[in-house]
Amino acid sequence: MATLAEIVRQHTDLSKEDGAHLQQLISEWGMLADLCFADMILYVRDHDGRWIIGAQVRPATGQTIYRSDLVEDEAGPEESRLLSAAYTSITMIQDELDMAGIDDSVHVLAIPVRGENGPIAVLTREWSSKTSRQPGELERTYLSIFQRFAEMITEGAFPFSGRVADLSAAPRVGDGAVVLDENAVVRYASPNAVSALHRVGISANAVGQTLSELGFADSPIRQAYERHEPIIEEFDQTTDVTLLVRVIPILASGVVTGAVMLLRDVTELRRRDRLLLSKDATIREIHHRVKNNLQTISSLLRLQARRLTSPEAKAAVQESVRRIRTIALVHETLSREPGEDVAFVEIVRPLLRLAEEGLQSPDRPVRFTVQGDGGRLPATVATPLSVVLTELLQNAVDHGFPEGSDGGTVVVVLGGDDDEMHITVVNDGMGLDPSFDLDAATGLGLSIVRTLVTTELNGSISMRPASHHDFMSVGIDGNRRGTVVELRLPR
Repeated sequence: MATLAEIVRQHTDLSKEDGAHLQQLISEWGMLADLCFADMILYVRDHDGRWIIGAQVRPATGQTIYRSDLVEDEAGPEESRLLSAAYTSITMIQDELDMAGIDDSVHVLAIPVRGENGPIAVLTREWSSKTSRQPGELERTYLSIFQRFAEMITEGAFPFSGRVADLSAAPRVGDGAVVLDENAVVRYASPNAVSALHRVGISANAVGQTLSELGFADSPIRQAYERHEPIIEEFDQTTDVTLLVRVIPILASGVVTGAVMLLRDVTELRRRDRLLLSKDATIREIHHRVKNNLQTISSLLRLQARRLTSPEAKAAVQESVRRIRTIALVHETLSREPGEDVAFVEIVRPLLRLAEEGLQSPDRPVRFTVQGDGGRLPATVATPLSVVLTELLQNAVDHGFPEGSDGGTVVVVLGGDDDEMHITVVNDGMGLDPSFDLDAATGLGLSIVRTLVTTELNGSISMRPASHHDFMSVGIDGNRRGTVVELRLPR
């Protein structure tokens, strides 16, 4: 289904400013549909003078008469006549029309939408007698308010110009509505609004009083009246209740003649937000403490290694220290990141620095680089994957660049798509022995890698000799044999 912007651009001669005015109108018209208990449709006139439906909205306070979407449909002859009459006269016109697929006749109120230089579209309110709500005080009040907003649309005073507020969380008519007169005196409060006032300790009849007299924070009301524009504000009315308020002034010839205040109790939402923030801070603190504990264990092992005399024992302890530091690095990164996941490249970079510090030597210089991003990963995946990557870097240095060699380059490439993550480790070392079989490898490092990849990560691993194309793709120059390790992991 095409958007209003696309329809305006493809079918009309409206200017960019007029298109923006219509976009602003449909960002506000959910409130209008709720106030009038009816479907609302925006018509624009195309290059050939036909009326095209640019957007539609259904009410949250009443029944819709249109089950299907009508956007991009062309108005029928009777509708076109009514739309053209309202557009030409720049006055609201109401009529009763027969619509295809609807048993009852449809009441249509055509409201011309005025731009800077005249009418630019027509907005309709469409309802049937069978689906309309029974008239009561609430219905009569809401319809009278809608009528005043419709007059503002015809005058070009609604929607309001200037910066558009974020209405995604703004209160709606059904949350609670208070109608104010030109002096900010309450003339009507909906049942939901009365309930919201009761929750903040205001049990007196609000009608006939200003909200400040009732003890209600009236800062957004004063701002809306003074600035002639809607105001959204959230505040703690009491220590236990948080309210989100939106005040929309009603103008006539540039003068404020009243306002509608929509209010919503967001206490529970904010309580949950605070709980989430507290939970997030607690989790990060736990990660920080785990990192500290792992570093302590690493230090104890290094002290133990100094007392060992066996070269094999020292090497084993050093490898254990390196693995523990890798896991500690993941927890350190998670202690700084909000949420339960982490950008994997932020772990890979310090892993490569650890590898440069611990694996290379002056007579065996090895350069480690990372390419790509890899996206964000949950901690349950980042930890074993970091251990796998550490083992692969160790393996690349030990077998690709033995002591006495000229060293070389190891490149880690992160990539993939929405379904799968790809990690490729390319080195330009001595290459694989022709008889090498990954499944038959018995070394501890490759055993750890194989177990973590296939069991915890549910992925696959392969090792093969590097080709000239592999070297070119990662920016390695040289004619060495080299090795490529490829990991494929489900997201």
